Amino acid sequence: MPSTKKILTNFLKWRYRHISNKTFVHLMSIVVGLLAGLAAVTLKNTTYFIEALLKKGVVFSENQLYFILPIIGLTLVYIYVKFVHKHPIQHAVSSIIFSLSKKGGLLRLKDIYTPLIAAPLTVGFGGSVGLLGPAVKSGSAISSNLSRLFHIDAKVRSLLVACASAGAISSIFQSPIAAIIFAVEVFTLDFTMLSMLPLLLASISGVLTSYFFLGNETLFSFSLSEGFQLEDTFFYILLGVGTAFSSIYFTKMYFVIFDFFKRFKSPKYKLLVGGIAIGIMLYAIPPLYGEGFGFINNLLDGNHIKALGKTPFDTYTDNIWVVIVLLFGITIFKAIAMTTTFAAGGAGGIFIPTMVMGSAFGNAMGKVINNLGLGFEVSESNFTLIGMAGLIAGVIHAPLTAIFLIAEITGGYQLFVPLMITASISYLITKNALDYTIYTKELAKIGAVLTHNKDQMVLGLMELDNVIEKNFKSVHPEMSLGQMLHESVSVSKRNIFPVLDEEEKLMGIIVLDDIRQLMFDTELYNTIFVKNLMHAPPEYIFHETDSMQQVMRKFQDSGAWNLPVIKEGKYIGFISKSKLLTAYRRKLINYSR
Repeated sequence: MPSTKKILTNFLKWRYRHISNKTFVHLMSIVVGLLAGLAAVTLKNTTYFIEALLKKGVVFSENQLYFILPIIGLTLVYIYVKFVHKHPIQHAVSSIIFSLSKKGGLLRLKDIYTPLIAAPLTVGFGGSVGLLGPAVKSGSAISSNLSRLFHIDAKVRSLLVACASAGAISSIFQSPIAAIIFAVEVFTLDFTMLSMLPLLLASISGVLTSYFFLGNETLFSFSLSEGFQLEDTFFYILLGVGTAFSSIYFTKMYFVIFDFFKRFKSPKYKLLVGGIAIGIMLYAIPPLYGEGFGFINNLLDGNHIKALGKTPFDTYTDNIWVVIVLLFGITIFKAIAMTTTFAAGGAGGIFIPTMVMGSAFGNAMGKVINNLGLGFEVSESNFTLIGMAGLIAGVIHAPLTAIFLIAEITGGYQLFVPLMITASISYLITKNALDYTIYTKELAKIGAVLTHNKDQMVLGLMELDNVIEKNFKSVHPEMSLGQMLHESVSVSKRNIFPVLDEEEKLMGIIVLDDIRQLMFDTELYNTIFVKNLMHAPPEYIFHETDSMQQVMRKFQDSGAWNLPVIKEGKYIGFISKSKLLTAYRRKLINYSR
C-alpha cells in the first residue's frame, strides 16, 4: 500500500500537470473558507454547550454564584497550557499579523486546535472576551498548514491565511462583505482582482457553512423600524466623537492593565488576581459575563432591564438615569474585564467585547438625548447599532469593516449614512491620537506591522538576519600595525575591520583608508597599535530592537555604507547599504508580482 507521502507526491505532480496555479488558488480558497467556517461553528457550539450546561447547574441557576466560574475556567485553561500546549497563549490576530510579516504566513499545527479548546473554556465559564479572534486563528492555522502541505509559496500562503480569516468572520456574523473588508483592512492586503476573487470565494464558502449547520439563526434578532432622519445628524456626529474617546480609553486601558499584571511573575498569581477581579466585576455588573450577545440583543429589543440582569442596584433601575449610569459603567468596565481575562491567562478576542462596549455606549447616549427634556427623540436601537460601529472603527482602525458589518447585520442599508458619519469621525480622531491598535502596538516595536504603504510593507517583510554579512576579519586593540597588516588586511576581501576585545564586544572599527598612508612605512609596524587607529562607527544597529525601517533610517542619516550589528552586547557582523538595497529591491519585485 502506498505511503501518505507518496500519495501526496503523486497528487502534486498531477496538480502541476492539470491545474493552473490560479485555478488551484481559487479551489484552495473555497476549501480554507469551508474549513475556517467549520472551525468557527465548532467554536461557537462548544462554547454555547458549556454555557448551557452551567446555566442548568445548581451553581449558576439557584445560588447565583456564577461570578466564581471565571476563575474555574481560567484554571482549566492554565492546566491545558501548562501540560498540553506548553507555550503562552498569544493574542490571535496579532500573532497572525506577525506570522504574515515575519514568517511568510507559517503557523503551528497546534494553533488549529488550541483556540478550539482554550477559548470555549474561557468564554463558556464567563471570561469577558470574544470568540472571533480564536475562530480566525484556528482557520488561519488550518490554511497555513494546508498551504505548507501542498508546497504553496509564501505570498499565496499569506493570501490564503487572509481568506481563512474572511471565512471565519463570514461564518460567525453571516456577513460575507464585512468579512472580506476585514481581511483587507486588518491584514492590509492589496485590494486587486488577484486577491478579491479568492477572498470572495472563501467568504461565500464560510457563510454557506454557517447556514448549513446553523440555518438562519443569527447573532442579532433585529430588524430596522426607523431609518436615518436628517435632523439626527448632529447627534450622530456627537456619537462619533464619544465612541472615539471610548476607543482611546479602551486601547489605553488594555495596555495599562497588561503592564500591571507584568508585576506578577508567576502565571498562578496572575490567574488568582485576575479571576477574583473578574468575579467581583461580574457580581456587580452581570452583563460582563461571557461574550455579551444576549446583552446586545436585549438592548436592540428595547429591554434594558433584562439586558442589565440581576444587579445590586435593582431597586433603583426604575430611574432611567440610574440605568444610563449602569450602561456607561458597562462601557467602562467591559474594557477592564476583557483585558483582565487576557492578562490572567484566558484566550479570546477583542472584536466582540468592542461591540458590547459600543452597544452600551450608543444606547446610553440615545437615552441621554431622549431624557434631557429638550424635545429631542432618537432611535435608541439605531444608536445601539451605530455605537458598535463607532467602537469597531476606533479600536481596530477598521471603519469600512464597521460600516458594512452593521449594515449586513441590520439586513439593509437604511443606516448607511449615519454609520459612515459616526465610523469615520471615530476613526479619524482615534487614528490621530493613537498610531497603533491593540493588534499592532507591540508588533510595531519589532517592525512587524503590516501597512498599505508599500515601502513600509516591504521593509516590514524583510528579515534583519538575511542581510547581515560576517566575512569581516576582526582585529584586537593590542595588535600592532604590522600584525594587523599580515594577519587581517592581507587575507581580507573587505576594507573595514571590527576591533573586538576578548568578549567579542565591539571597541571600534578601522577602515582601510585610515591606514593607507601608513601601510608601506615599515618603521611604524611595531610602534603604532590598533587601539591608536580605531574609531567609533557612525552608527550601530541593535539586533534586538531595530526594525528594518530604523536600519534604513540609520543608513540615510549617517551616510555610511557599512554599519556594525550588535546582538546581546556583542558584535555579530555588518550590514552594507548595497546588500540592504538589493534585498529591498528583490522583496519589492516579489511582493508586487
